[in-house]
Amino acid sequence: MSRIGNAIITVPEGVTISVDEANVVTVKGKKGELTQTMHPDITMKNEEGVLTFERASDQKEVRAAHGLYRSLVNNMITGVTEGYKLQLELVGVGFRASTSGQLLELALGFSHPIIMEIPKEVKVSAETVKGKPPVVTLESHDKQLVGQVAAKIRSFRKPEPYKGKGVRYVGEQLRRKAGKSAAK
Repeated sequence: MSRIGNAIITVPEGVTISVDEANVVTVKGKKGELTQTMHPDITMKNEEGVLTFERASDQKEVRAAHGLYRSLVNNMITGVTEGYKLQLELVGVGFRASTSGQLLELALGFSHPIIMEIPKEVKVSAETVKGKPPVVTLESHDKQLVGQVAAKIRSFRKPEPYKGKGVRYVGEQLRRKAGKSAAK
C-alpha cells in the first residue's frame, strides 16, 4: 500500500489542473504552466479542490508509479504557486561568477572561463560579497529543471574532500579527509 500515493493534495486558489484523453496533466498558476504525462494505469480525480490518485492494479510497476506521479503533480503545484530556489557557492581562491542575461560565466581555476547558457525558464543571478564565497542563485517553477541546471554547474568542479574547494550547494555538509600525516 503506497502511503505517498494515497495522500491527498489540496489545490490552492489560483491553480487550475486539467487532464486530457492522453493522460497528460497540465497545471497552471501565477508562476507558469507545467505538463506531465502520467502512467496509463494511474487515474487522478479532482473533487472540489482535493486531488486523489488511484491505481488500476497491484502490479509492482503500477504501485511504484502511484506514489511517483502523486509526488510529481504535488511538485508541479508547489512550483506554479511558490517556485523553487537553489543556491550554489563557489569555494576557492579566485573563483568568480557573473551573469549577463541567461549566460553564466564561471572562473573555477581552469585556464579558461566556463560560459554556460541557462534555459529561459530558469532565472539566474550571481552575487559576490567581500569575505564570502560567490553565490549563484537559480529560481524557476520547474523543480526538475532547477535541479538539473544546478547539478550541471556543480559538475564543473565538484567539492574535493581535502580542502573543500569547488562548487557546492549552500548548507551542504562535506565529508573531509585528513590528508597525509607528516613523517617523523
